[in-house]
Amino acid sequence: MSVLVVVLAVSAACCLGFGFVLQQAAASHAPRSDYLSPRLLLDLMRVRSWLAGIGLMVCGMVLGALALGKGEVSLVEPLLATNLLFAMALSRHRTGQRLGHQGWAGLWLLAGGVTAFLLAGEPKGGEAVTDPLRHWLVIGVVVGVALLLTTIAKRHRSGAAPALLAVAAGLLYGLQDALTRLTGQRISDDGFAALWTTWQPYGVVVLGVTGLLLVQSAFETGPLRVSLPPLTAAQPLAGIACGVGFLGDRLRTDAVALTWQASGLVAIVVGIVLLGLHPAMPEGPVGRHRHKSLQPN
Repeated sequence: MSVLVVVLAVSAACCLGFGFVLQQAAASHAPRSDYLSPRLLLDLMRVRSWLAGIGLMVCGMVLGALALGKGEVSLVEPLLATNLLFAMALSRHRTGQRLGHQGWAGLWLLAGGVTAFLLAGEPKGGEAVTDPLRHWLVIGVVVGVALLLTTIAKRHRSGAAPALLAVAAGLLYGLQDALTRLTGQRISDDGFAALWTTWQPYGVVVLGVTGLLLVQSAFETGPLRVSLPPLTAAQPLAGIACGVGFLGDRLRTDAVALTWQASGLVAIVVGIVLLGLHPAMPEGPVGRHRHKSLQPN
């Protein structure tokens, strides 16, 4: 396991976690009429704190791309899931809440789950799958599930809508990470001309913009504790599925290793949920400021 990859991935998680907190604080004031509309992004561009959050997220994505260029998706994705720890740290600083039993339990479950999965699975790189059917089957399933969740959230603006949108965005971000790695491989093999002659770079951009719109709509309609945990949990699961599905990542498959990998993934999800529900995570001014237009701050 490369130390550089770990450092890059954890640094990316730090930037992402801090960025998500700033984005949600701004998006929670957005007009309800902007829900799932590109106008939401245009309105948020006038808010300095949101732009700072986007800047941090872009830094996180660049660091994540560097990590993906040097390591396997199945290794990098669980490390990126620790962004919730950094979001928790910033939220705790802003709210003054102690971690308590729930916070510490979530922290240790998330960190322990990542460690267990990586040690048991021992992710290793391999040759990307050349079978286009398998390639597009995995992509189709991920995009199809994301589209289904978005459609349900759009038609039924219930209390579950922010979580559904967050899961959809997490799935797209996981797929985006996989295509980012493929793009890096194309550039390494064919030079920067591959940016214009292959479809993967365009897919990265489309998935990034679509995921951003879904995330901001989730942040707009629900508190961070409702939207960030599903986003954080869905992204590594989708990334690992893509890594094993068509990138050629290999994990240990003996019974003991699979048991520990499954346990690690469950621990990651449970830890994310516990941290997301912690009182330190801001509920956001949902409902109180819905009627107000965004003001630059």
